[in-house]
Amino acid sequence: MQSPLTAPSTPEVADTGWRQTHLGRLLGHAMRRFDARVLYLMAHDTEVPLALSNLASRGQVSAAHIHITRHLSLNGSRLVDLADQAGMSKQAMGKLVDQCEAWGLVTRDTDPLDGRAKLVCFTRDGLSWLRAFQRAVLQAEAEMREHIGADVATVIALGLEAYGSGS
Repeated sequence: MQSPLTAPSTPEVADTGWRQTHLGRLLGHAMRRFDARVLYLMAHDTEVPLALSNLASRGQVSAAHIHITRHLSLNGSRLVDLADQAGMSKQAMGKLVDQCEAWGLVTRDTDPLDGRAKLVCFTRDGLSWLRAFQRAVLQAEAEMREHIGADVATVIALGLEAYGSGS
């Protein structure tokens, strides 16, 4: 009889290396490296407003803040839609929007289609940040292609696109 405090017996797993090297973990490491490079490039972009560049260079801007940059429509987005697109809760996205609003990246404006609702919209500095994000992503992607080779990068992109779309 097994004690309720002990784990059920399982067959011995001789090779445990898979726990560190499975595809999901490797994708996570690659994503964190890519996002860190994008944030570094944005922090050092001379066209980014100085206050935002300083925040990024001090590590105050995280990959989570990039969700807003990645998903916010140029015409503005409702908070609930922004959170849904980013795969976050409305509350978590609200905190990010609060920070980005305090930093001058976004504003909350009345939705012209529904006066009760608010739209999160880029400010002029926010649009500068978005352009810096585009440049940084393009550079980080080019560096990745150079590092792993164009053919491998193309195969990875096609495979991730297929996997991500569920096909």
